Amino acid sequence: MTPRPLTVGFDLDMTLIDSRPGIHATYLALAERTGTYIDADLAITRLGPPLAEELVHWFPAERIAEVSDLYRAMYPEIAIAATPAMPGAREAIAAVRDAGGKSVVVTAKYEPNAVLHLSHLGMVPDAVVGDLWAEQKAVALREHAAGAYVGDHVGDVRGARRAGALSVAVATGPCAAEELRAAGADVVLADLTELPAWLAGYREGGYEGGYREDASRA
Repeated sequence: MTPRPLTVGFDLDMTLIDSRPGIHATYLALAERTGTYIDADLAITRLGPPLAEELVHWFPAERIAEVSDLYRAMYPEIAIAATPAMPGAREAIAAVRDAGGKSVVVTAKYEPNAVLHLSHLGMVPDAVVGDLWAEQKAVALREHAAGAYVGDHVGDVRGARRAGALSVAVATGPCAAEELRAAGADVVLADLTELPAWLAGYREGGYEGGYREDASRA
């Protein structure tokens, strides 16, 4: 059987980057600018869904579009430099490249800000697609023929499965390993430092999804 080309998708927030410090600072600045209380400590415990899903906790529905635009405009100056890479993130993307494959970042984050994060941290995927959440991510994953999608949230698991890609979860975000498994993740890793070794096994399986058999032991 001829292996299909290797393409691995990655989520961004809490998968490749620890976006909590930057988002926390941006929410505090947004609260000051708008005169509206935002519990930034609480907000950063539920990262993953689109911005609007968090803002509805603090602003009336008719202001969400306006406040979203303000947040996104403030974000680059406040959040980019404050956001570090997750452990193993650079090495994970490099492992895909060294294996002759391509990496695509598919995220719910506003795409221009996602690109800024990756550029600032020196991570160079082959493509970046923003503004997609959960099952919507399947559109980009299919377009790029991703055989696996790596993410930290149950929404990422749903997106991978909708795309017919292997769901590789990392327990580095708001969802515990048990929750990710219950949602249907094929593989659960502690963090991205484990991905190069997993990728080697995935490649030996011919990229055809046969690694699912061993997912319960991951």
